[in-house]
Amino acid sequence: MAVNAKRWAVPVTAAVLLAAGLVYAFWPRPVTVSLAQAMRGEMLVTIEDEGETRVKEAYVISAPLTGRVARFEGKVGDSVIAGETVVATIQPSDPAFHDVRTQSELEAAVKAAEAALDLAKAQVASAEAARDFAVAERKRAEVLAERGTMSKSARDRARMEARTKSAALAEARAAVRVRNFQLENARAALLAPVAGTPGAASPANRATGGPRCCFEVKAPVSGTILRIYRESEAVVQAGAPLVEIGDPKDLEIVTDLLSTDAVLVSPGDPVLIDGWGGEKSLNGKVRRIEPFGFTKTSALGIDEQRVNVIIDFTDPPAAWQRLGHGYRVIARIVRWKGENVLRVPLTALFRSGTDWVLFKLAEGRAVRTTVKVGHINAEWAEIQDGLAEGDTVLLHPSASITEGTRVIPRPER
Repeated sequence: MAVNAKRWAVPVTAAVLLAAGLVYAFWPRPVTVSLAQAMRGEMLVTIEDEGETRVKEAYVISAPLTGRVARFEGKVGDSVIAGETVVATIQPSDPAFHDVRTQSELEAAVKAAEAALDLAKAQVASAEAARDFAVAERKRAEVLAERGTMSKSARDRARMEARTKSAALAEARAAVRVRNFQLENARAALLAPVAGTPGAASPANRATGGPRCCFEVKAPVSGTILRIYRESEAVVQAGAPLVEIGDPKDLEIVTDLLSTDAVLVSPGDPVLIDGWGGEKSLNGKVRRIEPFGFTKTSALGIDEQRVNVIIDFTDPPAAWQRLGHGYRVIARIVRWKGENVLRVPLTALFRSGTDWVLFKLAEGRAVRTTVKVGHINAEWAEIQDGLAEGDTVLLHPSASITEGTRVIPRPER
């Protein structure tokens, strides 16, 4: 018997060890999870979007007339004084070059004007001769009428003829002046740019040898130069923008919200301003929601209806004095604020039908719990029912976690 017992001891022991190994291998192991506690604290629900700062009253100064703008020596950031600082000097532009056909037509027009002037001068000479003869006839008529050898009627006709011929002479002389002006106009049309001498084609320059006259554009308001549209000398059309002026200490923020978000915003709503480069958030408030929406294409190529919302700073200027015109910021418009809210991280929640559900930790196991959720933001969810302060919940629950699953906390790194 002792021999048989020894013979069976080794197989039995091996079978027991194998069974124990299989049980250990397939025994459910605890799942490593991240945990968080339901705590009370402040909670904000905001509408967030990018915005940019801008000067409230910016003035774009445009060219009042077409001409050549001289090079602007000012720099962005320079101060200007209303009615004193010259922000642009506009000179008459040089004439354009002519093609062969246009040149021939203009030369013919000059010759025609010269011929018309000669004709007008000849008509003046004819009118002078007729006037002199009429004056002499009137004088003779006056003498004969005094002697009684000519009727008063004949004398009056002589007087009328003299006045008529004098008027004709004046008309002929006026025609000569008109022809002179027409000739000057035709000659002016022939003018072309002269290389190396800006403005040399100007009749005033050719006559006086002096510089061209110019038109100085002065700053309409005091402030700072925000932008220079055209720094180098160039020919511009009337209405072309030249310089933008404003006061960088008088800033506002404009952010374009989706129209579905804009309808939830009201004037006076508080705003938190982040992403501006400082360590702390700046404070502001909504001043105006513009009534007109516009279409904007998103980065994904989707057309969206957007609405501009204008925001004022409520912090003192010293807090945001480093911001300037056109700086990027993140505007968070506060829709709701809670001071003592029971909240859990949003990543602990998931949907089950129409219910919000999470897993609560109880005695090392996951307990599926349905909760009533109030306000939600990008980080937290308000718990109105189903949890108590201090309860521990599972974050990012995976599909391997079910009711009663054993869990252990993930080690902190």
